[in-house]
Amino acid sequence: MKLSGAQIIVRLLEGYGIKTVAGIPGGSILPLYDELNKSSIKHVLVRHEQAAGFIAQGMARSTGKTAVCLATSGPGAMNLLTAVADARCDSIPVIAITGQVNTSLIGTDAFQEADTFGLSFPITKHSIFVKSGRELFDAIPKAFEVALNGRPGPVLLDIPRDVQLKEIEVDDAMFEHALSNIGKNKPLKFQTSEEELQKKLPAIQKLLARSKRPVLFTGGGCNTFEAASVLEKFLAVCRMPVCTSLMGIGSVPESSECFAGMVGMHGNHAANVAMHDSDLVIAVGVRFDDRATGVVNKFCPDAKIIHIDVDAAELDKILKSSVSIVGDVVNILPLVTELAQKEGTNFDPEWLKKISALRKENTSFLCGRPEGEKKANPREFIASVPELAEKTGIPAQNLIVTTDVGQHQMWTAQYYPVERPRSFLTSGSLGTMGFGLPAAIGAALANPEKRVVCFSGDGSIMMNLQELATLAEQNLAVTVIIFVNGTLGMVYQQQKFLFEKNYSASVFDYVPDFLTIAKGFGIEAVDASVDSDWYKKAFDSSRKNKPCIVCCPINPEENVLPFVPGGRANIDSIRD
Repeated sequence: MKLSGAQIIVRLLEGYGIKTVAGIPGGSILPLYDELNKSSIKHVLVRHEQAAGFIAQGMARSTGKTAVCLATSGPGAMNLLTAVADARCDSIPVIAITGQVNTSLIGTDAFQEADTFGLSFPITKHSIFVKSGRELFDAIPKAFEVALNGRPGPVLLDIPRDVQLKEIEVDDAMFEHALSNIGKNKPLKFQTSEEELQKKLPAIQKLLARSKRPVLFTGGGCNTFEAASVLEKFLAVCRMPVCTSLMGIGSVPESSECFAGMVGMHGNHAANVAMHDSDLVIAVGVRFDDRATGVVNKFCPDAKIIHIDVDAAELDKILKSSVSIVGDVVNILPLVTELAQKEGTNFDPEWLKKISALRKENTSFLCGRPEGEKKANPREFIASVPELAEKTGIPAQNLIVTTDVGQHQMWTAQYYPVERPRSFLTSGSLGTMGFGLPAAIGAALANPEKRVVCFSGDGSIMMNLQELATLAEQNLAVTVIIFVNGTLGMVYQQQKFLFEKNYSASVFDYVPDFLTIAKGFGIEAVDASVDSDWYKKAFDSSRKNKPCIVCCPINPEENVLPFVPGGRANIDSIRD
């Protein structure tokens, strides 16, 4: 039989279980869109390509499955690349398919031509320029394999228009071969061998036996249900404080006695003290990034380090480890648990108690709040959301939270009670404003039984405000909470503490009326400063699959504390 490149793409995507894609059509990708409209795949028409990438991320982050987004050549692909870079930084499995001008026009400065393939190299896990329809049978399976296996990440496929249009002779066997590896996990290229692993386990046992003040440090590699189960079993045997990176929030329940909090620049003081005073750090699925460590030689100065990560490049990159293992926490940590159970440990029984008490002492809704302030307290507001949702009939476990980037992001990380993996979605390493709303749309599309809550600010929400049209069109169960303070809050705060209150370009001269804007998009809106029962509209279970916008005015002098200025150790933070 003869099929066009576009028909091959669609059939392979269907074979890989893709149900929904997001994007915007344009000349160079129209052949694919023509076939997409005849397929079983739902297409979500966004208003900006960046949002398509973040919708794919929302789907991927909340489910762990690879998601797909689309864009045309030139400006379409360029708009998509920010979301692709964000996925790379946070290890999110996304496949971006971009149209390209006809093969004969490449290099001629044709209309809407850009070197998407070349531009994507530094910001993807892998990029493929497809030169023929036959190559699709290798390229698409390769994209799915690379995106998810090992350390996940985005893959970009750049496909010229003529490749999409041209028909080639194919048979069912070609599709069967291309789809034969679905669900199979390939061995990691740099995985520590079984022989080497057996040599390293005794060294781990010695470190555990000598440790009095151990800490478990978890990151995004632990933020899966499988990893969370392994961590729970480990902590049942090895009771110790657990500190997380921003991406690790959800790996251990906030309610756990072991949970010390997030570390770093805006981390919990107890977590920062735990890392600093520890004599052994068991780092799993986490990299020692600058926001977490601060001044590296003051981060955990007296600790030995056991580092377990799927990415060999992260081992010994920032901090030298005593023992390092390349592998997934799900496969490796049970061996450490078994070892500790068999050989026993000599941890100081007061160590965990000390950190738990320190966490309670240093967790307050008044931290960073202006004295005598009457407007809403954003910390308390955020923390109350699960309880208020339950009052309307929505169980807390049926909530997924997304955030934009800024003060509200850190308040959510600090105060929202995250109890399970894949329920707190945020732009970590790249820190992209505009992430929250489209990511919430993606999470809602992939989890129709859940309610998604997006926390944003009046700065971040404007970055992808146009996607309120997409939200209204899809009629999804998304509640968008906008903290309105008339500033770029995090910039404003840093100028306050670090630049002698020289508020350069951080205060808005005009603040839009978000209530009116929401209504213009056909979305119900409520002002939390006027209506004390705002949550009844925001979470009313009888209004399933209905979006709502909540505006919450706050004082621009609200600060995110603790705050560690550059050059200081994490334990030397500003806390009041």
